[in-house]
Amino acid sequence: MVRWGIAGCGWVARDFAAPAIAASSNGSLVAVHDRDHAAMARFNAPGFVDLHSMLGGIDALYVATPNNSHRGLVESAAQAGVPVLCEKPMATTMADARAMVAACAATGTLYATAFDQRFHAIHRRIADMVAGNALGIVTMVRIVYACWVGPEFSETPDNWRIDPVRSGGGALIDLAPHGLDLASMVLGCPLTDVAAMGQSQVHSYAIEDGATVMARALSGTLIQMHVAYNCPETLPRRRLEVVGTKGQIIATDTMGQTGGGRLEFISADTGICQLIEVPGADRSPFLNQIEAFAAAVEGGTFAYSAQHDLAIMALVLEAQTQARPELYDAA
Repeated sequence: MVRWGIAGCGWVARDFAAPAIAASSNGSLVAVHDRDHAAMARFNAPGFVDLHSMLGGIDALYVATPNNSHRGLVESAAQAGVPVLCEKPMATTMADARAMVAACAATGTLYATAFDQRFHAIHRRIADMVAGNALGIVTMVRIVYACWVGPEFSETPDNWRIDPVRSGGGALIDLAPHGLDLASMVLGCPLTDVAAMGQSQVHSYAIEDGATVMARALSGTLIQMHVAYNCPETLPRRRLEVVGTKGQIIATDTMGQTGGGRLEFISADTGICQLIEVPGADRSPFLNQIEAFAAAVEGGTFAYSAQHDLAIMALVLEAQTQARPELYDAA
C-alpha cells in the first residue's frame, strides 16, 4: 500500500483527493501538510506544519497548494525521493515548471501533473474510438469547461484563485490546462499552436473571468475551447465534442472532478444519434488517477511524461499572454 501525504488542505484535496486515496485499492492517506491547523483538522490523518517532517513517512505526495507555491514543495519532495502528483497548472511560470521537472529528474523521482480528466472512462473510450478510426479524419475538438467563481467562492475570506500572484491567472490558467491535455489525449498526438482572447466582463477581480482558446494538433485537427469563471452553474457548462468525417462524438457532463456523464455518437452516414454505454463511467476520475499513480510508485509505469506536461504548460502560458497581454508575461 502506497502511503500518501497531501500538501495543501483546501477543498479539492479534502473533497476529492483524500476520498479517492481512501477508496483506492493500493494506497492510504497517512499525513497532511498545511500552515492552517484548522484546515488539517478536517482530514482523517496526522497534520504536519513542517513539510520535511512529513516527507520521511510517506511514499507519494499530492500537491494541492496555491499555484505559485508548487515549485518549492515539488523540489523538497524530489530531494527526499518522494514521487509527486501535482495539481494543475504545474506552476505560474515556465521557469518554475522546468525547475520542478529538473529537480525530479536529477533524483530519479517520479513526477506527474494531476490531469484527472485523462482518467475518466468516457474520455478513454473516446480516445479508443479516435484511434480505431470510428470518426474517420478528426477535424475539430470543441470543449466547454465553465463554472462560477465569484469573489466569495472561497470557504475563507482569502480566495487565492482570484489573486494573480498566487494563482498566476484566472479561468484560463485554471481550466484550459485540462482542456488542452484532454484534447491531446483523445487525439493521441501533441498540440503545436495556440491562440486566445480573454475577458473581464462579470467579476471585478484582477484576473480574466473567461476566455476562448484555439489550438492546433500535430495531426492538423483544430481545438476550440471556452473556459469561464462567469457561467452560472445552473446552465449547461461541461461539454466535449469530437468531429470527424465519419461521425461526431458528444460527451456531456464528463468534465469535472466526478464520474458520470453521457456519451453519444452521431453517424455521418445516417445522421442517427446513438447512446454509448461505457463501463466504469460513474467511477471517479480522481480515484482512477490515484490508483494509476500509486501503481507507478510501486514499480509500474505512468502513461504520461513530465515533458508532455511541460509542453501543455507552455501552451497555457502562451494563450494567457495573448488573452490578457496587459496582465501576463509568458516568461
